[in-house]
Amino acid sequence: MRLIKIPFLLLWRIWFYLLMIVTILMMVPFMLVLTAKESYYPIFWKMVRLWSFILIYGMGFRLKVTKDQQIEKDKSYMFCPNHGSLMDPFVMIALSKNPIVFVGKQELVKIPIFGFFYKRVVIMVDRSCPISRKRVFKKAKEKLKNGVSMGIFPEGLVPTENITLAPFKNGAFSLATEFQIPIVPQVYYDCKRLFSWDFFKGGPGVFRVHQHQFIETKNLELNDVDQLKKQTFDSIYQDLLQDKNYMKDTNRPNNEREFKSPV
Repeated sequence: MRLIKIPFLLLWRIWFYLLMIVTILMMVPFMLVLTAKESYYPIFWKMVRLWSFILIYGMGFRLKVTKDQQIEKDKSYMFCPNHGSLMDPFVMIALSKNPIVFVGKQELVKIPIFGFFYKRVVIMVDRSCPISRKRVFKKAKEKLKNGVSMGIFPEGLVPTENITLAPFKNGAFSLATEFQIPIVPQVYYDCKRLFSWDFFKGGPGVFRVHQHQFIETKNLELNDVDQLKKQTFDSIYQDLLQDKNYMKDTNRPNNEREFKSPV
């Protein structure tokens, strides 16, 4: 049965990249204008959000979201989901009407076309460079205005598929503490299971998302970062442990291969 499914899975994957390339090319003229000025970012966000919905639903996925607390308009947040799939950033974008600025890897600037726009809208960081990390704080301060939020995958990578949740890095929690913005833990149960880096698994289905109660950072200082990081990690980790579908996929045989995310 699995062998019969493989050609269909490959065609389905090819369709994703075709859909992505065609839609990016269609958006290029608009992106050239909308990434030219910071003031255009809210309009750019609406376009990118529409694009995310097209990719999610165009691949046969649907969103089912449970929210313990609602996002307020014109307020800044730090979004912190678990990371296991190329679809994760699109899910995060689709869920937020408020514009989000991402912190991403500097190496992605080298990708043709994508890299040109990437460097104009993403706060880039070279994790091996302390000066680069300081620059992130400066750029974040400039962008966290008028309800713009930040999105960081605190694991910092896409872990091997047999790992429930990789250890968190400090960046998201240092920034949230520095700017006194609430942390929004989000749990993505199905992105890894339905659209991982393994081309021979997955398929259309429902992306279930749980948005936890926000974790406040008011009156916290940088020496509280470790506790804040642990609280966020435990919130997401315990949720994943209790999900049968997620854990069945995580514990399946021969899933120790590491799939590196290009985004």
